[in-house]
Amino acid sequence: MSDFTLLSRFVRYLKVERNASPKTIEAYRRDITQFLQFCCEQWDTNTENIEYRRIDRLVIRLWLGSLMQAKLAKTTLARKTASVRSFLKFCYKRGEIYHNPAQLLMIPKKEHRLPQTVQADHITEMMASVATDTAGGKRDLAFLEILYSTGMRLSELVGLNMQDIDLDHRRVKVRGKGSRERIIPFGSVAEKALRIYLNERPTLIGNKSQQDDVRALFLTDSGRRIYPRLIQRKVKTYLSRVSEISRKSPHVLRHSFATHLLDRGAGIRVIKELLGHADLSATQIYTGTSVEHLRKIYGTAHPRAGTTDEK
Repeated sequence: MSDFTLLSRFVRYLKVERNASPKTIEAYRRDITQFLQFCCEQWDTNTENIEYRRIDRLVIRLWLGSLMQAKLAKTTLARKTASVRSFLKFCYKRGEIYHNPAQLLMIPKKEHRLPQTVQADHITEMMASVATDTAGGKRDLAFLEILYSTGMRLSELVGLNMQDIDLDHRRVKVRGKGSRERIIPFGSVAEKALRIYLNERPTLIGNKSQQDDVRALFLTDSGRRIYPRLIQRKVKTYLSRVSEISRKSPHVLRHSFATHLLDRGAGIRVIKELLGHADLSATQIYTGTSVEHLRKIYGTAHPRAGTTDEK
């Protein structure tokens, strides 16, 4: 048994004071545990008697070197560095260590890869390809329309309950990261798909349905609350019919939602609120996608655009 008492306190701090999401908390806990175990290996001691005050810049640099040798993705390296830096800052502020050896630790810059998106006309083709002669088909079309119409996350879709949908005003309440709630509008096409599905929804409720399932907006064919893996499989199947992009996931619909809004003149701050981003920097990645879209249009439409291989 390891004696990572300070880590337990830090995890509680993230949950209670920072209101961090369970996914974030688990990532921080895992990263810091790996770092502390690395420290013990360097000191040739066991985790039952870890001495937090022995942590210095040297052991941090050795740890970072081991991560780089493992050839981790820059995004993973940045997250692990941020996790340890936050933990040591927490320890220092509470007097558990005499100084903060990570105070000047720089977080590696992340790779800024443009998110993959699907063209608007391909989205239309995908929706038209869904067979709606069964209750399950009507459900599939409804959640695809909601995903694209609102840009919500997969976890937010799974957590939707009947009471969260306001069809008359075309809006939905979602619970995002850190339990933050927001209201997202949706369009008439999504409203129509939802109404058709909701007329069939009672036929999906059966003997296996429990109280939480009855509250859920989207149900499986067996009457249970829909789950992430099912949605991922469905989205991959439907996107495969219209697109050859390498990644075919619900998040692609979220990326497409944001990019298409930006292409049509929506402000970046409006998109930030719709996506539920806490920081504007997370939304600004879509400006790169939009600029790339404009560049391609310019390259094919302008008589003096030239070709990319011209000198």
